[in-house]
Amino acid sequence: MSGNSDRSTTGIAAKRALLLPMLLAACGGGGAGQQQAAPPPKVLVETVRAGAIPNLVELPGRIEAVRSVEIRARVDGIVERRLFTEGRDVAAGAALFTIDPRDMTAQRQQAAARLQTARVARSHAASIVGRFEPLVSRKAISAQEYDAALSSLRQADASVREAQAAVDRAQLQLDNTTVRAPIGGHIGRALVSEGGLVSAAAGTLMAQVDQLSPIFATFSQSSAELLELTQEIQAGRISVPDFRRVEVRLLKENGAEYGIVGYLDFAEQSVDPSTGGRILRARFDNPARVLLPGQFVRGVVTAGTIQGGITVPERAVQIGAADAAVFTVGADGAVVRRGVTLGGQTGGRWIVGSGLKAGERVIVDGWQRVQPGQKVDAQPAPPAAAASPAAAR
Repeated sequence: MSGNSDRSTTGIAAKRALLLPMLLAACGGGGAGQQQAAPPPKVLVETVRAGAIPNLVELPGRIEAVRSVEIRARVDGIVERRLFTEGRDVAAGAALFTIDPRDMTAQRQQAAARLQTARVARSHAASIVGRFEPLVSRKAISAQEYDAALSSLRQADASVREAQAAVDRAQLQLDNTTVRAPIGGHIGRALVSEGGLVSAAAGTLMAQVDQLSPIFATFSQSSAELLELTQEIQAGRISVPDFRRVEVRLLKENGAEYGIVGYLDFAEQSVDPSTGGRILRARFDNPARVLLPGQFVRGVVTAGTIQGGITVPERAVQIGAADAAVFTVGADGAVVRRGVTLGGQTGGRWIVGSGLKAGERVIVDGWQRVQPGQKVDAQPAPPAAAASPAAAR
């Protein structure tokens, strides 16, 4: 029995000796069996450079017609006919409505009759003066009688002029029974219908004509922003070209860019006390009638050139609900999150107002896979990377 027990104990010890190296290897024990640490992730970086860049200012605005005319009644009466097609272009002077002319025709005839009476009276007074002229020189009549005849002639002349003015006014009222477009442009829907009563005293609105090409876009910029821009210009950090050549680009309501460039043509020289802003206006060609009065737009104004400005590719910027940021790589290879203020966009790049300095390395591709403080393998982004969305692998 004793011999069998010794052999059993020896076998168990041998098995344990064989299992121990296997357990150590499975648990990572031993220097040769340890896994090597993962290499730092690779990112593409761009070194920030300062240079002359456009100073882009984005402003909210509205589209306005270059000329907009409300067509209102100038005589009282009943609308007989509408003579235009709604939503079409009309020429200047085109007939739009006719108002019942019978009352105005009667007034015109009455005024013409009074003019005729005045002319007859004037002719009679002139004949009396003609007869008296040779007699007064021979003292056949008194000077007083001659002066009375001349006075009657002058009164008759005044009566003729008054009657002629009444005829002209009656003719004008009669002409106003045909309502015409004062300018050429796009006419909207008719605001009165046949059979409707219109009034000159109330100025009944009948339709509206708008000129849609060219067209205006008006913007409001706060006086504080304008003051800051003025200070930058005076300090020499921003250079401004001729005001008449300041470019403006439009972003439509859906975010798409309007393809035609406009130019500022007016700047209000007073501040609106209710908004604290000044009105700027730009003029745009609008051949396809894409821009319509009342439409909301955003204007990107090229307000000069920033000396020593900084830009970064659009995709290098992380835009959150509260701020915007970029990721930079420090001298030690660690990632740093940097909050930045953004200006406008130009050529697929954001203009950075503050938060970055020339010489810093901004992660262009791969920042989504890293965290602040993490070590990375920073590789220079190829020149095409600023315009290409290719990510580092």
